[in-house]
Amino acid sequence: MRVTTRTTYWLEYAWLDTNVEPDVAVEVADGRITAVRTEVPVPPPGAEALRGLTLPGLANAHSHAFHRALRGTVQVGSGTFWTWRELMYSFADRLTPETYHALARAVYAEMALAGVSCVGEFHYVHHAPGGTPYADPNAMGEALIAAAADAGIRITLLDTAYLSSGFGEPPNAHQLRFSDGSAEAWAERCSVLKERDHARIGAAIHSVRAVPAGQLATVAGWAEERRAPLHVHLSEQTAENDACLAAHGRTPTRLLADHGVLGPRTTGVHNTHLTDEDIALLGGSGTGTCMCPTTERDLADGIGPAVALQRAGSPLSLGSDSHAVIDLLEEARAMELNERLRTRTRGHWTAAALLRAASADGHAALGWDGAGAIEAGMLADLTTIALDSVRTAGPLPRLGAETAVFAATAADVRHTVVGGRHVVRDGAHTLVPDVPQALARAVEALRA
Repeated sequence: MRVTTRTTYWLEYAWLDTNVEPDVAVEVADGRITAVRTEVPVPPPGAEALRGLTLPGLANAHSHAFHRALRGTVQVGSGTFWTWRELMYSFADRLTPETYHALARAVYAEMALAGVSCVGEFHYVHHAPGGTPYADPNAMGEALIAAAADAGIRITLLDTAYLSSGFGEPPNAHQLRFSDGSAEAWAERCSVLKERDHARIGAAIHSVRAVPAGQLATVAGWAEERRAPLHVHLSEQTAENDACLAAHGRTPTRLLADHGVLGPRTTGVHNTHLTDEDIALLGGSGTGTCMCPTTERDLADGIGPAVALQRAGSPLSLGSDSHAVIDLLEEARAMELNERLRTRTRGHWTAAALLRAASADGHAALGWDGAGAIEAGMLADLTTIALDSVRTAGPLPRLGAETAVFAATAADVRHTVVGGRHVVRDGAHTLVPDVPQALARAVEALRA
């Protein structure tokens, strides 16, 4: 991931903080930006020209890589979140370290093509079917870390504690391979995982359903000791809230607060069905919110109170979750447009605020504080959006941020640079030669 030679990129247009600037030269050494110069009318000698609008690399803060195999299949007919989950289990049952690596490599390459430079992988398929550990107990997690390297993007592996099928219930047959038996055993296994240049290790609580209340503090303490990010699925379904109230007499958010889970390094994923008190607890503690609008609408989860959460103090990030589509621009657009439908008013976030959720705040939620801005000292992660496609042609370049958020799609990503290395050039992946074929082969292997 690290580049040892100096490189200069010339950006036709660049989104610098909240403004679009033309003719920007970005100097890079050892994977970081060393200088940003404006008013450079032509590319300097030897510079690589990125024509279009260049943004900081995008952060996909919530991913389940193997869910990509469900695309198209789970859209047949109707059903609920819970019937969708049964089909998801059938694909999870077929994963091996080898097939997971092949699928994740292709999925992460698809993300790079969509301008994603960093992914947060919410990883809970730890063991062989039936729960038997592999010879390397972290074989599945290592497969994901290797897949990200092969696809040329960064990863935060959010190793997930998943111990129960419900409040006080043991794991079901499908979930045995997710479970370490106890939070202590989970922590022991996770402690063996090592960070590297492109990979950081974080933690996750699958949900209040999946980790008994008495073990929540163990997971939170592991993350706190390492100052690592901690993520948790939170109030995605009303049924989860009802079951938590029945079991503990409090909401999932209050349960997490009472066991020390909330805080500025914690991110609640979805945060869809919250009370006013829940919103105050999340915002007051600085706990983040990761919205996944394309999955939330695909599963008919509902529209979460993102505006209220942000006003209360909860930073917003974005994820593609189940990968019904992989398009962080669509996630940003959908967060605003969903809120318009809910409130029948426009303009809840500026385009700049939505891009920040898709870049700087997403990276911060994943523990990459030195990313998400085109500034000296930051990681040299860049995403260039074409301004001459059928979707983006016409608007004034100074409105490039609005064009990117409200008109562009992942198909308009022309370049992705990660750590100063050109991973996607002119819309083609430089490390994975044929991403569609790689995806097709990897998904087909799970159907066999």
